[in-house]
Amino acid sequence: MARGNQRELARKKNMKKQQDAKKGKRSDDGLTPQQRRERDAQRLQEKAAKKAAMKAEQEKGQKKK
Repeated sequence: MARGNQRELARKKNMKKQQDAKKGKRSDDGLTPQQRRERDAQRLQEKAAKKAAMKAEQEKGQKKK
């Protein structure tokens, strides 16, 4: 049990390190939550439009056969 204190100190140090790592998880893009929602909504609309265009192109190709 001579290493008990050393283990406890290492545990505390690691816990502090893990908490510091969690603090900056979100990428700081400088946007407010409202701006982030608008950006995400726009990207989803673009993605849906692209998918619809690909589906229309596939249907067009199938009708020619």
